[in-house]
Amino acid sequence: MKTLLTRGLVTLSLLATAAQAENEYENAPIHYSDTAPNDAAQRLERLMAEGKVKIDRTDAWSMLQGVLKAFGIPPESQVMVFSKTSKQNDRISPRTPRVIYFGDNAYVGYSVGGALEISTIDPKLGPIFYLLDPDTEPKKPLHFERDQSCLSCHGGPFTPEVPGVLVRSVFPGPEGHPIMSQGSTVVDTTTPFSDRWGGWYVTGRHGDVLHRGNVTAIENKDQSVDIDFKAGANVTSLAKLFDTSPYKRKTSDIVALMILEHQTSVQNILTKANHTSLRAMHMQTSLQRELGETITPEPVGTARRIIDHCAEDVLDALLFKDEAALPGGGIEGDPAFQTAFVKRAPQSSDGRSLKDFQLLNRLFKHRCSYMIYSLTFQHLTAPLKQTILARLWNVLDGNVQTGSYAYLGESERSHIRRILAETLPGAPKEWKKTLAAK
Repeated sequence: MKTLLTRGLVTLSLLATAAQAENEYENAPIHYSDTAPNDAAQRLERLMAEGKVKIDRTDAWSMLQGVLKAFGIPPESQVMVFSKTSKQNDRISPRTPRVIYFGDNAYVGYSVGGALEISTIDPKLGPIFYLLDPDTEPKKPLHFERDQSCLSCHGGPFTPEVPGVLVRSVFPGPEGHPIMSQGSTVVDTTTPFSDRWGGWYVTGRHGDVLHRGNVTAIENKDQSVDIDFKAGANVTSLAKLFDTSPYKRKTSDIVALMILEHQTSVQNILTKANHTSLRAMHMQTSLQRELGETITPEPVGTARRIIDHCAEDVLDALLFKDEAALPGGGIEGDPAFQTAFVKRAPQSSDGRSLKDFQLLNRLFKHRCSYMIYSLTFQHLTAPLKQTILARLWNVLDGNVQTGSYAYLGESERSHIRRILAETLPGAPKEWKKTLAAK
């Protein structure tokens, strides 16, 4: 038995060494780059090839609108970034910002005159990155070209070592180049309001609290910077900052930006948790096989501890733990985006949804993220998903005695319980029974 155990430990050691030699998501059981994706881009390409979907290719803007419609992305979600932090940096500047649009499971970016940059979510792999060339000859079919070079930023430290999507806040110079001496911030739900949107345009009102958006900085010889944050506050029109005429929409909405930041950060946590749990179960199976033991589908030992830890990370993200407060008086954004965002939100029998806005001291009325409906969450590995759902219900039902989620009052927890029990696909049957008994 000692010999088998030693050999099993050697096997685990070899697996760990191999994982460290390259990005872990390129190894078993993920095989990110070698796996054919199952995502919206691939489905759309097949539908176009079959003649079931046609995209207007009159010009790049027409193609962009067609792609957004095919992916179910509202054009009202538009935000603008002018820092040179993208693949097509030569086309991006404070005078020519890049536009980004997003839905729950897809993202599209466009720099005027360039290619469309697209990221769609594969349930297991995470975000898949593509380029779509608007100048493709009309007789040739449109092709989503998978672009692995994006992983240099979207597959490392910025996105917890998994393929991910992100929003960065930098100190941009006059031409949009990030001033590297000042570092950058990957923004998530916990990031203070004052640290957001460096290198982005922001339209909307937010009272007296300042952010980093709408302005550029000058670096001094001593590596300090001169920047006037007040000049970028409470901007409702971008026309004075650059020529907006080439753009179909003229806004970079403050609420849309905050939703994008929340969504991307939760997406990355979900992808990280799923990949980590899949590897844990893969290594458990490998060890059991090496030891000649029965292969068990349930996590035990180390795998159990890893999955429990992943579940904690996901639960914290879903329940907005340590959410940064909004400025006093709240924020005011474009009503058109808010209407588009909640349009298809699943609603409980009493008319509530996880996408209902609050916007006074926090983003949402009901602090359980709508990302619980996402493709990634719905396809989490079974042990991880079961653990998350069990712990989530314990929190919402008041069975967790720690103070970690004390900010969720009984009324809010009650509303969230009903929304989830009535709208979450695959919700445990016990949830509805518990709800009916109360």
